[in-house]
Amino acid sequence: MRQQIDWTYAVDETPAPVRAPVDGLAAWFDGRVRSRNPARADRLLTAMARSRADAARKRPLTFTLLAEWQRLVLGVPETPFRQGDAFAKGGRERYALTPRTRQDLSGCLRQSGDREVPLAARAARAYLDVAFFHPFSDGNARLALLTLAYVLERDGVRLDRVGPLQTARYADDSAGAVDLAVLVAVLIRAAHRRAAGTPHVGAGCGPYGAIHHPGHGRPAHGVPSAGSEP
Repeated sequence: MRQQIDWTYAVDETPAPVRAPVDGLAAWFDGRVRSRNPARADRLLTAMARSRADAARKRPLTFTLLAEWQRLVLGVPETPFRQGDAFAKGGRERYALTPRTRQDLSGCLRQSGDREVPLAARAARAYLDVAFFHPFSDGNARLALLTLAYVLERDGVRLDRVGPLQTARYADDSAGAVDLAVLVAVLIRAAHRRAAGTPHVGAGCGPYGAIHHPGHGRPAHGVPSAGSEP
């Protein structure tokens, strides 16, 4: 599915830099996640701080970098690449392990720096890469959100809301992948407007502005998945 999507034209370019007065990622970890699991929230905030320091240094997105964050996310000393096939959605999706899986992931992660692709599409694509390459035995959904935020942060964009990103994703849903890129673009523009204090006038699409979906992904309600909840 990844190769069938024209990411260059999935979304228009978005404003950058964006520094909204509310830190959406920190608020999500310190609010929704903390209410369920305080220790997990603390680990995620620590990993977020590390990822932002890495973004300030413009470190390339690599498996080594992901592993450094994942050790903090899980609170463990080592996070090796998974040793077998991974399963999600109650076993309905299988992510096979082949001799090329890690190499293919590394190639995809490098594309997060491709300036020919709009930032929102690069961030969404990196999220899906982590979710569906599923490099670690646990915590890939949390890591996918950190990765999306990292790609944005490296280009000077910080969202003020990340809650809308918490829906299930399917590995074979190309329209849903494009929808995610569109959603990220909408969230960037909305954060930019709010940071500038500019009111939005548009169709009745709620607080995130108008979303013009190039396709319609499958309904995700009530279906757990990699990338559904940090």
